[in-house]
Amino acid sequence: MSDTPHTDSDEQYPDIEIYLKPLSLEALGAWLGEQFGQVVVFQPAGKLQHRTRLTRDGAEIAVLVVEKVADGFASLWFDSASTPWVRDVDCARAAARGLQVEARCSLGSWQPGDEPDRFFRVMADGSEEAFTWPDQG
Repeated sequence: MSDTPHTDSDEQYPDIEIYLKPLSLEALGAWLGEQFGQVVVFQPAGKLQHRTRLTRDGAEIAVLVVEKVADGFASLWFDSASTPWVRDVDCARAAARGLQVEARCSLGSWQPGDEPDRFFRVMADGSEEAFTWPDQG
């Protein structure tokens, strides 16, 4: 796998997952509301977990936020291919800019033989880099 995010912009990812630090659920809800044009209300879904449902072009999108998954980052997962973003990195860039946070994501669709600890980091100022983020599990 290369150290740049996948560039086949025609390939819609089946789901999107990014990691955010710091996390403010209030700010995240407001940002998602802007992105999807609707009011976002998170419901508790277990310890440090929050769920909501969004709609886009008639498709329902399940969203899960899990706080403190690794190194103080929260996971933001959209269980749908109907998001406004084609790839994880597109969402990470939008979130870093819109929320003024650090956002991380995988470099692309993982395939057997790929390095599982290689990720992509987008800072609030727009700077980006590939890096190794070892699994703490």
